[in-house]
Amino acid sequence: MKRVVITGMGAVTPLGNDVETFWNNILKGESGADKITHFDPEKFKVQFAAEVKNFAPEKYLDRNEIKRSDLFTQYAIYAAAQAMEDSGLNFKDFDPFDIGVIWGTGQGGMETFENEVTDYVSGDGTPRFSPFFVPKLIANMASGMISMKYGLRGINYTTVSACATSNTAFMDAFNYIRWGKAKVIVSGGSEAPITPASLGGFSSMKAMSTRNDNPKVASRPYDVERDGFIMGEGAGSLVLEEYEHAKARGAKIYAELIGAAMTADAYHMTAPHPEGIGAAKSMELALEDANIQSDQVDYLNPHATSTPLGDLAELNAINKVFKGSQNLDISATKSMTGHLLGAAGAVEAIICIKAIQENIIPATINVSKLDENIPEGINIVTENKEKPINIAMSNAFGFGGHNSTVIFRKI
Repeated sequence: MKRVVITGMGAVTPLGNDVETFWNNILKGESGADKITHFDPEKFKVQFAAEVKNFAPEKYLDRNEIKRSDLFTQYAIYAAAQAMEDSGLNFKDFDPFDIGVIWGTGQGGMETFENEVTDYVSGDGTPRFSPFFVPKLIANMASGMISMKYGLRGINYTTVSACATSNTAFMDAFNYIRWGKAKVIVSGGSEAPITPASLGGFSSMKAMSTRNDNPKVASRPYDVERDGFIMGEGAGSLVLEEYEHAKARGAKIYAELIGAAMTADAYHMTAPHPEGIGAAKSMELALEDANIQSDQVDYLNPHATSTPLGDLAELNAINKVFKGSQNLDISATKSMTGHLLGAAGAVEAIICIKAIQENIIPATINVSKLDENIPEGINIVTENKEKPINIAMSNAFGFGGHNSTVIFRKI
């Protein structure tokens, strides 16, 4: 099968709206969490989130594109445009049917849905829905609008697997390219979930931190006092390209995608399997797909959302797969970004790739005291660590029992 490499990256995050700003703030140990500004949260139990700041969509979108798209699509186009620009590809030089888009989102146009339904319910019952209601709402519109904007006529669709979504998109793009079905695929994930209904729904499940008095320390994976995740928003994008195609055009290559896998817990709607059976199998299958051994992985960016059950379930799975490997370092960067839901895997893939490039593992911040139930031999990085990084793994899991893993290698 053909090899697949990363030749472009783009990001819209709570820590910056381009890859370099995002990465620099990750290395500084910054938190993107603060009081919500998208709406008035005063009556909500949770009043903070990790919002995107200073977002200026007009940099990459025209007036009509902004008017006709939900925020999750705007984030997607913005990040994808950066990644394509970064790749150096002149898309007009290639057969447009060779270039596809596989995008992911967990919720799609949540803000559009809320606004339209609220306006209808608060009115006199006369249906006055916008003709853009459905196009702005549906989850596949991000991939559709990216393809329309750039004339990309290859494979085009959207994956939806809750918080595992971005890794699902990457896995599909990886497979289509190595099977010879595409030369280039623009892939990633985007989410704009910081809305009253979305926040209220997650809050009612008691899945979120309630540290309203100090949001910046609220996301604290593996800490004994962790009390839930912080909602985040944004997008991450990678340009995946067939290796020989990239080499022939003299492209800069960030890393190689060498393995990917998915499994299901088949256990519970929202809770992970306590023994991490599905998560462990996902990692094992990804290692097998990459044709490497567990002790070759230098860095693992875990799902680690800062929930009491989820963090430990994943570490139990990691412990099973890596069997106390002394080479493996783990850092949970959601401590800084919050949880971007369907976009989480996309921004964490960028972190893995930058870690490989710069041989540095970013810290897990906000850890005052590690949970005593963490398996012995697991190494949680709580300060930036310089280390040669050849291979990095990233996990993303989602409601519904979805488990996904991708593996990148230095090239």
